[in-house]
Amino acid sequence: MTLKYLLDENVDLIYQSQLQRRSPNVVVWAVGNPGTPPKSTLDPEILCWCEEYNCVLVTNNRKSMPVHLTDHIAEGRHVPGILILNPDLSIGQTLDELILIAEASFDDEYQDRIVHLPLPSRNDAYIE
Repeated sequence: MTLKYLLDENVDLIYQSQLQRRSPNVVVWAVGNPGTPPKSTLDPEILCWCEEYNCVLVTNNRKSMPVHLTDHIAEGRHVPGILILNPDLSIGQTLDELILIAEASFDDEYQDRIVHLPLPSRNDAYIE
């Protein structure tokens, strides 16, 4: 399965162009692109758009997005997932993470979840 991404308006558009260049099968839109929510759209409306178009949201919004997701789910709605970028990762590392997630994810693996990049490595998952 290949996920579709919607980049929040505060995510640098280099991610869109480089994802499309490095992995042409990955569908990636950005807020403000034709057919997507316009810039300055409120986060709850973006989550509704992501639900309707089955897109995982890629964002830098660590503070209010958990609240918006909780409210969204409380309304009986769902979202394919939210990925929070890590400012300590390079652009290349972030692209590698996004490509891996898009190409290797199971159906609904990230549904109604917020995941912070980078994903834990297999070794990290078994550390107690």
